[in-house]
Amino acid sequence: MKKDVHPNYGPATVSCACGKVWEIMSTRKEYKVNICSNCHPFFTGKQKLVDAAGRVEKFNRRYQKAAK
Repeated sequence: MKKDVHPNYGPATVSCACGKVWEIMSTRKEYKVNICSNCHPFFTGKQKLVDAAGRVEKFNRRYQKAAK
């Protein structure tokens, strides 16, 4: 392989808006993210569930009217 073609791969720090900081391996030295697994609603159990069944029934009623 040619020398000085590939970027340097080494340790990097990732910091979230909630304050969590962890280390990864990357070509960049630092990452700043807005949301992580500590503060994301899906992982914390605070996610609101959407009633998809009602939406499907509404779509089917509209489709049946259009087919007639």
